[in-house]
Amino acid sequence: MVSTETYTIEDPNGNTEDVELPAGLPDMFTEQGEDSIAVVCDLIIQSFAQQSHAVVHHSEGETPADLEELNDEMESLFEDRFGVSLSEAMGHNH
Repeated sequence: MVSTETYTIEDPNGNTEDVELPAGLPDMFTEQGEDSIAVVCDLIIQSFAQQSHAVVHHSEGETPADLEELNDEMESLFEDRFGVSLSEAMGHNH
């Protein structure tokens, strides 16, 4: 059986949630000299960016303005972290 390692995420109010991952899995995605926590955070940013993009651009009906603003900010945070826009990374834009 593979062991697990725990990462703790803390929100702005001090609430925490633990996430268990198979030990070594984040290391599979690290670049030389990079800590595994950076990969975990990268995947959080990537996931939120993809999900907000899907809600805003691929849902049926009118998208509320506040969701568009949240998505715009998420896409900006994605670009700040990865140095490439979400549309470039995904290979399409709107």
